Amino acid sequence: MSLQIGIVGLPNVGKSTLFSAITKSAVDCANFPFCTIDPNVGVVEVPDDRLGKLAAVSKAAKIVPTTIEFVDIAGLVKGASEGQGLGNKFLSNIRECDAIAQVLRSFEDPDVIHVEGSIQPERDAETIGMELALSDLDVVEKRYDTAQKQLKAGRTKEVEALIAALEKAKVALAEGKPLRELEWTDDEMKELKQLQPMTLKPMVYVVNVSEGQLQDGSWKQTVSHLLASGAYMVPVCVKMEVELASLPQEDRAEYLASVGQEESGLDRLIKAGYQALGLITFLTSGEKETRAWTVIKGSSAPVAAGKIHSDFEKAFIRAEVCRWQDFVELGGESGCREKGLLRIEGKEYVIQDGDVCNFRVGV
Repeated sequence: MSLQIGIVGLPNVGKSTLFSAITKSAVDCANFPFCTIDPNVGVVEVPDDRLGKLAAVSKAAKIVPTTIEFVDIAGLVKGASEGQGLGNKFLSNIRECDAIAQVLRSFEDPDVIHVEGSIQPERDAETIGMELALSDLDVVEKRYDTAQKQLKAGRTKEVEALIAALEKAKVALAEGKPLRELEWTDDEMKELKQLQPMTLKPMVYVVNVSEGQLQDGSWKQTVSHLLASGAYMVPVCVKMEVELASLPQEDRAEYLASVGQEESGLDRLIKAGYQALGLITFLTSGEKETRAWTVIKGSSAPVAAGKIHSDFEKAFIRAEVCRWQDFVELGGESGCREKGLLRIEGKEYVIQDGDVCNFRVGV
């Protein structure tokens, strides 16, 4: 699954510095065939400690983690929905992403001037949110006018669900309310997704904090209302991430421990993105390779098989499944089979995060 997260934010909040850290951590795209990466896209591995443990058991020749793409979108300003700061161009880039990571500045630095003159991350979040809503409103209103013409032309059945969804969306967007906060029927969601509304996409707030704020948790005071709303929130000391990305892989754990952190901010951001998008990972492991695969939570076994090869979904016969912990503890698939922990699952089985799968398919 190709997954893109667009990084947005006001100027001088640390967005470009974060992207710099991401690109320094980027994987070698030569390992991923048919992957053409533009200069403003960084591809990074999704952290997964399970892969190394599985590979050790299988004596795998290589490990292939799943990846995620971060897209650096130029800084937005107030009035972006009306074209300020080339806003319309930048907003169109956001529409193509699966989720949005909005960088909010929480740290104080007199040498880095904030475009609004003061550090108020929740105000900045409101500014960006309103611009996205107004841009979506423009798209929705144009599609609504077209739908009304289609209705008059007698295409009632085709546009009834669309018009209902658009009317509901217009009210919310006019109030600056993101569409992701509303409840939608399957039919309404199907119609809306064709318009690629930005406020329907999952949003993760990346709070750019100082090292001191990260260690003592004082950053939470600057985004208390967002935290209370249940928004996905990831504190990241962007300056520290740049330093971390410049270190050899073997030195990163020691560096993180020295600043009281168990994992990098980038790793936290990736995990939050997966959670916001409702994604899970299943695994395959053998002598050739140990690999991670991404599917939407709730996917059936045939759908998961289709991630390995598109023909596998239709040709699916059964799945041989075990927990990754059992695979490691019992020495692989044969050990799980001997202990009765290798399950045979059919087409109705729902894949779970951490499942180690071997799919049987027809010719």
